[in-house]
Amino acid sequence: MTLIVGVTGGIGCGKTTVTDLLAARGASVVDTDAIAHQLTGVNGAAMPAIAAAFGTTVVRPDGSLDRAAMRRLVFADTSARTRLEAILHPMIRGESEVRCDAAARANAPYVLLVVPLLVETGGYRERVARILVVDCSEEVQVSRVMARSRLSADEVRAIMATQASRAARLAAADDVVLNDDGLDSLHAQLDVLHARYLKLAEPDA
Repeated sequence: MTLIVGVTGGIGCGKTTVTDLLAARGASVVDTDAIAHQLTGVNGAAMPAIAAAFGTTVVRPDGSLDRAAMRRLVFADTSARTRLEAILHPMIRGESEVRCDAAARANAPYVLLVVPLLVETGGYRERVARILVVDCSEEVQVSRVMARSRLSADEVRAIMATQASRAARLAAADDVVLNDDGLDSLHAQLDVLHARYLKLAEPDA
């Protein structure tokens, strides 16, 4: 049975960097954020249900989700988040299962199932053998997200407040990658981690 590792971490912690580097070492990556973007993109499978639930104010002219409009709605109305998740989460879980199965059939040495809200949602824990948390200081998180997304510090901290705390993520972790100190440190940690996962993925492990 293929080893599936759940990857999580707060916004700006560098999950994509870590998974890209492990993919370069041979891992297969199934990213629930990427699946969500496809579901809410042009002709995305989730868009009819989202438009029916929230109206055209959250739909861009090309038929994709207006993420800024939805973000404002979700922060203003907690019930909107619940309704959105009720539409998206089952579709994301189903597609992620399909992709994990495909990776297993392709004989991937192990699969990284990237779930930003893995700790918060809980529904993925029974599907993964280990939880890898990508971690960095909250100050680094804020500065990274501000740089890439043009959000204010207050907006970034508002997003962080909707996620599990750093302590809660670390408490759930089987493995931790510290992503505060640049690529040299990251490569050294990932060499060790990749070897560990290859060992755990062996049939008699």
